[in-house]
Amino acid sequence: MPHKPFIRTLRAQWLGQQLRALREERGMTLKLVSEHLQRDMSALGRYERADWPIRKGDVTALLDLYGFHHAAERARLLSLAEEVWRTDRWDEDYGDVVDSSFIEYPWLEGRAERICSYNALLLPGLLQTPAYAEAVIRNAAEPGVPELTLERWVKLRMERQRVLDGPTRIGVVLEEGVLRRPVGGRSTMADQLRHLTQLSQRRKIAVRVLPSNVALHAGMDGTFTLFTLPAPYPEVAYLENLGGRLYLEAPKSQRFIDAYDRLVNAALGEAESAELIVMISEDMS
Repeated sequence: MPHKPFIRTLRAQWLGQQLRALREERGMTLKLVSEHLQRDMSALGRYERADWPIRKGDVTALLDLYGFHHAAERARLLSLAEEVWRTDRWDEDYGDVVDSSFIEYPWLEGRAERICSYNALLLPGLLQTPAYAEAVIRNAAEPGVPELTLERWVKLRMERQRVLDGPTRIGVVLEEGVLRRPVGGRSTMADQLRHLTQLSQRRKIAVRVLPSNVALHAGMDGTFTLFTLPAPYPEVAYLENLGGRLYLEAPKSQRFIDAYDRLVNAALGEAESAELIVMISEDMS
């Protein structure tokens, strides 16, 4: 009876990427590592690509070979090696296995074939102007954060927008209130809305507005983002609030997929949305 193929989970992909990054930082080839550990070179390649699940003992051997002795990070990667088969939620329930560096938001952005989001309060980062982004980042920052740090955060957000120049498709449903909230002042917001209008004209970007007269809808529980990743990886839902970050892998992401489809149906069409954005931008000017 043939063995069932390993499901290439995002945990496995993340672990494989970390191991590959460590190997490349040390300037080691797969051939060199395979000879040292007496492992088949093709097997090590499959570990890094997440085609095969890697054993905890092999992770230990690789970390030793790479001279990676940071205790907390070693523990995180070794714990993750025990979790590579899991496809359920990632959050603080897993302790040190899942922290803010486990699956980074930009990591998902850069790999997604499609990114869809419902936005109840602010425009998504991929669509923000530098001035709008700076206002949002300043508002969220802790008191006393150095100016250079704030500037770096804004720059990083702008660099993430390179995704818009690639093949990734973007779908956005915005509450009408997002357009009317004068983030950074009326002039900054007017510029932001003009920028949004330009982006919405791109073939791969679909912007829809949910009118304020829609009383109850599928997004009442708050903002979320959906990442559609290339096969065989699952669709991922992302949520963030004061309690922290939460990622839900398929099949638990399905409820957010369904909610997004319902929000699209409740929102204005793309043409009507564009007209409303232009009207509000003129009011802001």
